[in-house]
Amino acid sequence: MELKRQRKEHKKQRGGEMEVEELTSGASGRIIPVCRDIRRSVLSTESIRRVYVFLHSFLLWFLLLLRRTSGGASRQPPKSSASPRRRSVAAGIFKRGREEEEDATRRRSLAEAIGMAAAADGGGGGSGSGCVWGTRVFVGPRRNQVFSRWWVPASGDMKGILVLIHGLNEHSGRYTHFAKQLTSCDYGVYAMDWIGHGGSDGLHGYVPSLDHVIEDTYSFLENVKSENPGVPCFLFGHSTGGAVVLKAASYPHIKEMLEGIILTSPALRVKPAHPIVGALAPLFSMVVPKLQFKGANKRGIPVSRDPAAMRAKYSDPLVYTGPIRVRTGYEILRISSHLMQNIRSVTVPFLVLHGTADRVTDPLASQDLYNEAASEYKDIKLYEGFLHDLLFEPERDDIGADIIDWMEKRLLSQG
Repeated sequence: MELKRQRKEHKKQRGGEMEVEELTSGASGRIIPVCRDIRRSVLSTESIRRVYVFLHSFLLWFLLLLRRTSGGASRQPPKSSASPRRRSVAAGIFKRGREEEEDATRRRSLAEAIGMAAAADGGGGGSGSGCVWGTRVFVGPRRNQVFSRWWVPASGDMKGILVLIHGLNEHSGRYTHFAKQLTSCDYGVYAMDWIGHGGSDGLHGYVPSLDHVIEDTYSFLENVKSENPGVPCFLFGHSTGGAVVLKAASYPHIKEMLEGIILTSPALRVKPAHPIVGALAPLFSMVVPKLQFKGANKRGIPVSRDPAAMRAKYSDPLVYTGPIRVRTGYEILRISSHLMQNIRSVTVPFLVLHGTADRVTDPLASQDLYNEAASEYKDIKLYEGFLHDLLFEPERDDIGADIIDWMEKRLLSQG
């Protein structure tokens, strides 16, 4: 009896001290507090009953609303004009659409204004430090406008091209330093902004489907290859962009265009804090896709050991720093799950790089990719103590050199 009483008192004390676990939003640098105690409470009979009642009530409410709407429409005679309420809803939708278009236009102007050659090198007017650069907008497969930029050696001679896909919430203009390093070694660089990112169309930070990003990547690759016939091409992706690149390269019509892919800190194993979160994510991503998680920690988590790089990232107006949107988060869970389920079917030549101290994506997942992928030509580099944004770490030039060295070896192996 005494032992039981002590256990009850211990449980009461622990109940007053709720632990908090950090749940990353995939590769966004945002974190969401989640109570670890949910693992115990959600498995109790009472909690399961409450969840069931909530879902049942929600479904009944939805069906009643649908019936009321359809029933009301059948009872009322057709009107020559829309009701004031419907006009108000339509006006609201039109207003939001116009605001999103205006925001995309504003972001595009900012993207075009980014000086892609460092001022210290005297670069201006589209050239500098031995390279020529520019920006353009192309029309994607959904008639969407996709912003892109390019850097090529001033000589015009290229031994290869790197097509760059940035990570979640950032944009292609952040990779100027890496691009200049590549052009100095006679590689061209072409980069595009995702939907809802940088200078491309869409609500800032909102990705309705990562498959849309893959479709845009394919269109972009086609454009680059048609403009540079016969030049070997590599595809690079960072973080969630790495997940996009890995899935894109699983399609034969994309794989055949590439000599290989490079992945930095890929988002391969992203899981919710509890299975019930993953179970509800598809529902809420359909009902409230653009909703932001207001509880996200605005300070984020460290992604670089370079304080200047951290300040530059989170003061950049083209970097989305708001809470992650529901659909965007679900898309990260979806692509991550797909890739881990199909990891043994990966056959594309690849180099994966990851910092062992990364708190945003899992370096062990990159190790699993290397161990289990069926690719005959594959390499991995793990950097002890490095964080998530490898190309913005103090050792960024060394990491860039490792990437260039791998591409050189890959081209030599092709004869």
